[in-house]
Amino acid sequence: MLDAVLKALEQVPSPPFRAVLIKSAGVALIVLIVIGILLDRVLSAGIGRVEHWLAVGWAHLPVEILASLLSLAAGLGLVAGAVLLMPAVTALVASLFVDEIADHVEERYYAADPPGRPLPFATALMEGLKVALLSLAVYACALPFLLVAGVGVVMFFLATAYLQGRVFFELVAMRFHPIAVASALRREHRATVFVAGIFIAAFLSIPIVGLAAPLFGTALMIHVYKRLVAD
Repeated sequence: MLDAVLKALEQVPSPPFRAVLIKSAGVALIVLIVIGILLDRVLSAGIGRVEHWLAVGWAHLPVEILASLLSLAAGLGLVAGAVLLMPAVTALVASLFVDEIADHVEERYYAADPPGRPLPFATALMEGLKVALLSLAVYACALPFLLVAGVGVVMFFLATAYLQGRVFFELVAMRFHPIAVASALRREHRATVFVAGIFIAAFLSIPIVGLAAPLFGTALMIHVYKRLVAD
């Protein structure tokens, strides 16, 4: 596993990956910005209603101070929301660029093996969306535990590791097998896939660097898949 991690890390900054990184990071940022704008509109509308309620029902309170505190809390909430949404966005972005990334890895390390088949765009996008939505559902369940020091962070990290391992392994395996077979392989080697997911989750947790997670995750899972099917 460590050898696969090192090979993936070595290839991420390589010239063939840079063009993919620019595109994947750009898509991830656009998605996060759009979601951020939508959340900001919702939060702003909510704050406006709270301000009106305070001004009408609690005129003796320092409404402006409370409004400022609410705005600050909303801003922090947007930042926290971006952090929580990043794994789901990564799953979506990975589905768009898995073939381009996998081709570079296979060409460099597995040129003698039959190349993987490009995934149909609709299939890859649907799988990415499914895992992204599943990620949001899981994170929503784990969110209350973030209020408990340590417990929520660990739960969030483990959930991220599971989901990232799942999406990257299945996207890679689907280049060689039908969806059902790829899912069966993932379940058969769930422990190995989960450990690989831990490395992807750790990479994803690094600010800014985490934007390259689709490249690292795909490259890592190519090596993991090749070793599992070779055993």
